[in-house]
Amino acid sequence: MLYREQRYPNIERIGVTHSHWGDLYHILLTISWPAFIMLVSGCYLLVNSLFAMAYGLDANAIANIRDGHFQDLFFFSVQTMASIGYGAMYPTSTYTHWLVVIEAIFGVFFIAVTTGLVFARFSLPTARILYSRVAVVAPFNGVPTLMFRTANERRNYILEAQLWVTLVRDETTEEGEYIRRFHDLPLVRSHTPVFSLSWTAMHRLTSDSPFYGETPETLRQNRAEIIVTLTGLDETLSQTIHARHSFSAYDIYWNHKFVDIISTNDKGRSVVDYNHFHSIEPVEQHSTAHRNPQEQLTSWTSH
Repeated sequence: MLYREQRYPNIERIGVTHSHWGDLYHILLTISWPAFIMLVSGCYLLVNSLFAMAYGLDANAIANIRDGHFQDLFFFSVQTMASIGYGAMYPTSTYTHWLVVIEAIFGVFFIAVTTGLVFARFSLPTARILYSRVAVVAPFNGVPTLMFRTANERRNYILEAQLWVTLVRDETTEEGEYIRRFHDLPLVRSHTPVFSLSWTAMHRLTSDSPFYGETPETLRQNRAEIIVTLTGLDETLSQTIHARHSFSAYDIYWNHKFVDIISTNDKGRSVVDYNHFHSIEPVEQHSTAHRNPQEQLTSWTSH
């Protein structure tokens, strides 16, 4: 099974005058935590090293500093910026006093900005939504239906959850122009008042569906992709959350269905087995086993 998940669109932009690094705040919010910690730590060490070199311009500016020991100057800079003030080293000249003032002001802004960024990263509302790795096309109540699963991995409720499903594919207009077109795929149930466990989204492949008449070959030829977006209100955070996913043409399995994952235990409680959340199995079509997916699709639709 092919499973691909991209967080950001992999697109090369030509002719955009706005620099990617010009949106520094957005970058600092979206990079990974290890990268953020390394970047902040690196800036902190670099700034203290620069101030240490500035202190070194005056050989007798700081008391109890060993000659030629850069680390003493560096540690004095760290103590100044962090307002530690151990007392062993202290400035002894007007030049150093002013330099300490500048570093103290810089340290206030640096700590304030870093604290704000850390809080902003922690306070960002996030969703723990699990999507099935594949989508399937199988008959449901006699109608071929496109289906995929989604689940809430947190132990809380998502209120007023809504799903939007869109088919994206390459098309050619009557004038011969190539376009990348978006088609909305209406679902049997596109919203739920409370989303807590599992939700199987279903789109009926009737004659009015943009998906009607498609085959695995045509979907791959047209670089078809199904884009899914889920939004809702997190009951714990009281904030709107969202999660997206996409299925390529290679992620759609025809004449397959999902394995049942919901059961009831001896105590009468519902049990959801996420070990088989992505598992699928072939659909038994004895009377149409010799037909290809398009023929089966036509057969299901005719009923």
